[in-house]
Amino acid sequence: MESNVYYANLFDIYGSLLTDKQQEYFKYYYFENLLLDEISEECHVSKTAVSKEIKRAKEMLIYYEEKLNFYKIIENTRNEFKNDENTLKRIESCFKVNIE
Repeated sequence: MESNVYYANLFDIYGSLLTDKQQEYFKYYYFENLLLDEISEECHVSKTAVSKEIKRAKEMLIYYEEKLNFYKIIENTRNEFKNDENTLKRIESCFKVNIE
């Protein structure tokens, strides 16, 4: 699963484990929809540097999910309680994330 929504959800869960640069570039790319050229210009670094950091950030997010499975747990819980909106909202508030 390589959709932008998936990576954004992983970032919501594990983003604080990334380096400051990875977080910054990732947010620009996935949340502000900036192109690599625009990010490199904004941050005064090469396009290659931005690309490498975003790629590494994605790899790390996938690594953390493979080891910890929080996204999977949240998604399974969400599916289990999809017909009980109140319980689902309470569970999501415990995780402090909203999985789309």
